[in-house]
Amino acid sequence: MPKIDLAAIPQTNRTGYPEPYRDAMDKRWYRRIAPVARIEDFGVSHVVLRPGGISSQRHWHEGEDEFVVMLSGEAVLVENEGETILRAGECAAFPKGVPNGHHLRNRSDQDCVFLAIGKTATTDCHYPDVDMHLDAASGLFTHKDGSAY
Repeated sequence: MPKIDLAAIPQTNRTGYPEPYRDAMDKRWYRRIAPVARIEDFGVSHVVLRPGGISSQRHWHEGEDEFVVMLSGEAVLVENEGETILRAGECAAFPKGVPNGHHLRNRSDQDCVFLAIGKTATTDCHYPDVDMHLDAASGLFTHKDGSAY
């Protein structure tokens, strides 16, 4: 049956970020929908961002397109050009290879909920605001100089 029961998918706030960047993710809770739906060509996550939370460290991907659909509440999209409020029903797109670091911040007093759609990262990911880099070949986070955490 194509209908997906979100409540049956475990919600987590796991992150692969190393310390000291891990704790910033404690207000982001998500469900990975694609594996449950047996979708293999792209990922889909249902994300709940609690007040004060961020979706990720600000980042951009060399080889992964990303698309976000805000379902409820509002979040502030922070990118190189500044900040934009995203409300329920609005979308944002992040084409691969464009060095425009981005993330969402919930500055409201209510949860915001969105779908994040993209491909599993198979290329490097850059984090302009923090000393972190995702090396896709190894799957490991490193410092920007390439040294290990």
